Amino acid sequence: MSGLTHFDATGNAHMVDVSDKAVTSRVATAKGHIRMAPETLAMITENRAKKGDVLGVARLAGIMAAKRTSDLIPLCHPLPITKVSVDLEPDAALPGIRITATVKTTGQTGVEMEALTAASTAALTVYDMSKAVDKAMEIGGIHVVLKDGGKSGRYVAK
Repeated sequence: MSGLTHFDATGNAHMVDVSDKAVTSRVATAKGHIRMAPETLAMITENRAKKGDVLGVARLAGIMAAKRTSDLIPLCHPLPITKVSVDLEPDAALPGIRITATVKTTGQTGVEMEALTAASTAALTVYDMSKAVDKAMEIGGIHVVLKDGGKSGRYVAK
């Protein structure tokens, strides 16, 4: 199981021991999108959704999800998150919403999972609040675009 840090020598899943790692500033950004009918996008951007402010609720859901990532992902460390931002940008060319989530901490392990969880949950929330008018919405493209800090240093997606 070389290279897979969440497995021990016998192949059993375990939480990685980060106690010997240095405490450093860490940041991760994840992006994704939710594609929808142009009419659904207009409903959201014109704040006509029956459930309320879709983008505002999705932003809050993403922030809350980042803080709960270790409750959702079995081997993920609970982290003292110092900042979460979730930006939702309407894009008529998609058509849909582009999502960017950035998470920061000072700790012994990175926040990639928190950023991915925030972006995913924001997209899921847009779907949940809009599904009554558009069941064909499609969530996609969720990936890490930036990771910085720690021993492995900086990663920027190409």
